[in-house]
Amino acid sequence: MGDVQKENVSELAQKAGAGDRGCLEKLVNMFHGDIFRLVYYRVGSRMEAEDLTQDTFLEMTRSLIRLRDPARFKAWLYRIALNKVRDFHRKKRLRAFLFRTKLAGDMDTVENPASPLGQVMAKEFWHEFHSMTQKMSSKEKEVFMLRYVDQLGIREIAEAMERNESTVKTHLYRALKKFKSASGFHALLKGSVS
Repeated sequence: MGDVQKENVSELAQKAGAGDRGCLEKLVNMFHGDIFRLVYYRVGSRMEAEDLTQDTFLEMTRSLIRLRDPARFKAWLYRIALNKVRDFHRKKRLRAFLFRTKLAGDMDTVENPASPLGQVMAKEFWHEFHSMTQKMSSKEKEVFMLRYVDQLGIREIAEAMERNESTVKTHLYRALKKFKSASGFHALLKGSVS
């Protein structure tokens, strides 16, 4: 996000917090896709992701008036979404919260690959990706996903996870080390490029 857009988000957050419904709607429209993707990748169910995304924006609407620094709106919103996901998993007592077996089937409908080979490749990709992330601790996995799937910066990840930046960098370093050692995933990536 460029500086102009950051300023725009900050200004929208400030106005929305003061009761401007138009600015609130713009924020929802601006971040809905990103938040849905963040939630969906973590719960693996389109229906649950839609509900949790809606809950995230309801919480945002109720709490925006208490946001002290509108410049940190994005990280604050991601923190709300991550907390919704954690609550979801806590309630369901799920041990592994990322990429269940069903996700590979769900991703086919989301990605809509053009050919049967594309469908097989997508399913194999998500299976290998899931296997690779299972080798990471929950914190490493979360940092890895926030950085490379959700494309947040280190500072935004630190704010969203309520950790300091050096801790985030440590988790990311460990996750990347495990990523680099995932030979099956790398072989799949090389095969899809050639």
